[in-house]
Amino acid sequence: MQTILGASGQIGHELAVHLKRDFTDDIRLVSRNPKKVNESDQLHKANLLDAEETKRAVEGSEIVYLTAGLPMDTKLWVEQWPVIMRNVIDACARHGARLVFFDNTYMYPQTAEPQTEDTEFRPFGEKGRVRAAIAEDLLTAMEQERLTAMICRAPEFYGPGKTQSITNSAIIEPLAQGRAARVFLRDDTLRSLIYTPDASRAMALLGNTPDAYGQTWHLPCDDDRLTYRAFIHLAAEQFGAQPRYRVLKRWQLRLAGLFSSTVRDAAELLPRYAVDNIFVSDKFKARFPDFPVTTFARGLAAIRDQRCVAKTSSAVM
Repeated sequence: MQTILGASGQIGHELAVHLKRDFTDDIRLVSRNPKKVNESDQLHKANLLDAEETKRAVEGSEIVYLTAGLPMDTKLWVEQWPVIMRNVIDACARHGARLVFFDNTYMYPQTAEPQTEDTEFRPFGEKGRVRAAIAEDLLTAMEQERLTAMICRAPEFYGPGKTQSITNSAIIEPLAQGRAARVFLRDDTLRSLIYTPDASRAMALLGNTPDAYGQTWHLPCDDDRLTYRAFIHLAAEQFGAQPRYRVLKRWQLRLAGLFSSTVRDAAELLPRYAVDNIFVSDKFKARFPDFPVTTFARGLAAIRDQRCVAKTSSAVM
């Protein structure tokens, strides 16, 4: 049994697709309101903030993937992430399940220095500090041999379906709707972005590779990094739109934060948009040289095609 905790998001959805296609029919999807991705999926309702519900969700699992997400709310992150991680570690230790944790880069320094699996944690802001803390909690449990686990780390997303990211909401969605995109701080810094189906496909592969455990892995990205200016022009070309955008300055974002809790909670991420973001996934690519990484052009084309299919289906209904 391979179990996905937090199966309702885009990463969990894509992970279920790739596990079924490449590895197993024995998949359990866990969330507060899980829905089948594959016909053979088993559904299990659970709240990961409840220790006993988490143990029951994990029971009988060989591999557990923690792909849960929380809204961009600092208070929720500080209160809930440590509880979720503690409950999942305890459940996996109790039932002898291997854990694959899908992590982000909020704990890394927000500088132009290349980020590798060995990059020191230097978080900026409360969300970064809580992500560093839960990653350290898992690393400590691994060192103490309480469980067998790995960390799969990804930079900012872009992708189809329900992908939630600043790039999707501020750039891809507006352009696809014929509106101007919005760019934070600068349009001339290089961005590392991961295509969500690639992230899930890579995580499925790692989870089913026994010698990958006990390590941190950077999930694979297109190394032909683009500035947001170039990304917007490429996206506009794919969507048949004008490459219109405006760069939001720090003072404008501060002002917007007075009226929007979402913008306010994203404020600690702003320094990363002022510099190049170089997320290095060479370790994964050396271990799995045949893994095809989706280029930005192909990823944006797939998003365009998926939107067209969804629009057609909606019109028919």
